Amino acid sequence: MSASSDQQDLGFAPMYDQPIAYMQRTREWYLALGYGNPYTWAHYAEVPFHALGKPLSAATVTLITTAAPYQEGKGPQGPGAPYNAAAKFYEVYSLPTGCDPDLRISHVAIDRKHTSMEDSRTWFPLAALRASVQQGRVGRLAARFHGAPTNRSQRHTLAVDCAEILRRCREDRVDAAILVPNCPVCHQTVSLLARHLEAHGIATVIMGCAKDVVEYCGVPRFLFSDFPLGNGAGRPHDSESQRRTLALALQVLESAPGPRTTVQNLQRWRGDPDWKLDYCNAARVSPAELQALREQAESARRLARGMREASLASERGAGLDPEASQNKTLG
Repeated sequence: MSASSDQQDLGFAPMYDQPIAYMQRTREWYLALGYGNPYTWAHYAEVPFHALGKPLSAATVTLITTAAPYQEGKGPQGPGAPYNAAAKFYEVYSLPTGCDPDLRISHVAIDRKHTSMEDSRTWFPLAALRASVQQGRVGRLAARFHGAPTNRSQRHTLAVDCAEILRRCREDRVDAAILVPNCPVCHQTVSLLARHLEAHGIATVIMGCAKDVVEYCGVPRFLFSDFPLGNGAGRPHDSESQRRTLALALQVLESAPGPRTTVQNLQRWRGDPDWKLDYCNAARVSPAELQALREQAESARRLARGMREASLASERGAGLDPEASQNKTLG
């Protein structure tokens, strides 16, 4: 009897049906594209933890996202759009939670093959959070939600973006924040942000799909959904999945016993788990496709670098010193 048939007889899942190793997968992918100087991911041994000091039903909660507001004239940003460096943003933004913003995820390395990019509630759970407030589960929704840029520079994220989002949360008297990333670097960005907020008295929970990135960084609370990137808030076009995912995140927010608490969402992505083999897997791409992807990546890198440098120049002109000097592969 072969090993695979023996595993099937015993009811085992396929070996690949486990959380994707995004750090390893992206390293191998960029090496296949011809880039050296592999990215160094953020990693901490100690993790801050701030217990929610009041019942969730009396707390003020905000959302923090890495999704970008739609920018007219900046190219494709809707369902099925390719990576679009022009649609990225490089400074923290805030918008009122009383509106329904048009947020897109075309600027990040999400799983485009298995993510429809049609239902924003899968990456931005504002509607589900409003419902939780109406039901009395959450005390109050903060006046604003915040957008966290993914500049690839950990130094810039820590020195500039984390401090700015903390300042805005304090202005809104926030007790807790729900952070929803999309791509692998987005997961690192919100992990750094969650650590900063916790260290300054704001409880956090991350709703994400890149388990290795978040746990390697080290965060207080993490709700892991084993879904393709871009679906941290539930399955698309499935309001019950989105409701249950947020409900579990709120439970983790109020009941985590201490730092490095990870809870796995019991929901599964529909269909064959073979989707986990596709993301950044050079073995599943022809040489011609790989060359075309390398040309696309290089074009996007040049565009993103120019926009980032312009943003940094603007900050320095305003008297800031972002010290964004990293020059790693994932930019």
